[in-house]
Amino acid sequence: MNLDVKKIAFIKLGKFLEQFSNTEIVKNNEVSHNDEFFSTFEGLMHQAVHHNGWFTLPEVTIAVKSWADALTKENIDTWTKAYDFNKEPLQKIGLILAGNIPLVGFHDFLCVLLSGNIAVIKLSSNDQKLLPTLANYLITIEPQFKDRIVFVKEKLEGFDAVIATGSNNTARYFDYYFSNVPNIIRKNRNSVAVLNGAESHDDLVALGKDVFTYYGLGCRNVSKLFVPRDYNFDAFYQGMFEYKEVIEYEKYSNNYDYNKAVFLMSEFKILDNGFLTIKEDKTYASPISSVFYEFYDTLEEVKERLQIDSEKIQCIVSNDLVEGSVRFGQTQTPQLWDYADNVDTLEFLLNL
Repeated sequence: MNLDVKKIAFIKLGKFLEQFSNTEIVKNNEVSHNDEFFSTFEGLMHQAVHHNGWFTLPEVTIAVKSWADALTKENIDTWTKAYDFNKEPLQKIGLILAGNIPLVGFHDFLCVLLSGNIAVIKLSSNDQKLLPTLANYLITIEPQFKDRIVFVKEKLEGFDAVIATGSNNTARYFDYYFSNVPNIIRKNRNSVAVLNGAESHDDLVALGKDVFTYYGLGCRNVSKLFVPRDYNFDAFYQGMFEYKEVIEYEKYSNNYDYNKAVFLMSEFKILDNGFLTIKEDKTYASPISSVFYEFYDTLEEVKERLQIDSEKIQCIVSNDLVEGSVRFGQTQTPQLWDYADNVDTLEFLLNL
């Protein structure tokens, strides 16, 4: 299957998703196969919260927009030009997908198909509707994909390699079970922000996107702050205030009440603004509705710490205080070439 044929199909998929990437869904009659798929996908977006309580329409829209923006000819050409696609491995790649945020496994799905392999997909019980519909759209656009996309409901079998995403606990099982085949096993990761007190209000408002998008459930959500020892949190909370409506969502509100109560009963010292607590803590994985923070004396000690803990961290957000950091507000809009856990998925798949 020619690479250009695959690319054209995904570019058309991006055009399809573009219709659903704003608050107001607008049908574009020039998009291929809209009569078959537009109403179905629109309905799934509205119904998503019934299948997963965290998949509200605004959050699904954010995920769809991210992929609509990514699947352009320019982006796909820029990404793929660094690789050799002369041969198709045509290996069966088992994909065990997470379900913490909408379409979280789409990048692995994309990599498998572009690399000339066969995707054997085990969906998360928390995200079972969106990807199969997009896969059907892709097959309708390009029928050659039909034999290269397989969804399985039972035990994953008959694979040549595996990409599995889960918790630290499930990763131990994955490491054992898939040890006899090439694999990428992903564990828990969190994202951090490094502040120095010179951030503008706009910077901190943008940081709120990194904290609150998907209610903080993604590995690219900022769950930990590194701040100088004399840091005043007033400016931080002023930036977060832009997201106060998050407390109006019942599932988030319940988590806020519960986690705040746990902190208070444990006599932890916390700061609170009515919808977000922050707590001094050396770990990275803060609970929903909370962000941990840690003081530092020099940036060098932060850089050393982040280097030591690199396998626990997905993104670092700062105003260029740390090499390789992401700008504020950009954690949830990765480029196609921004690989999870910094493992080049496409290179792995092309070299099987």
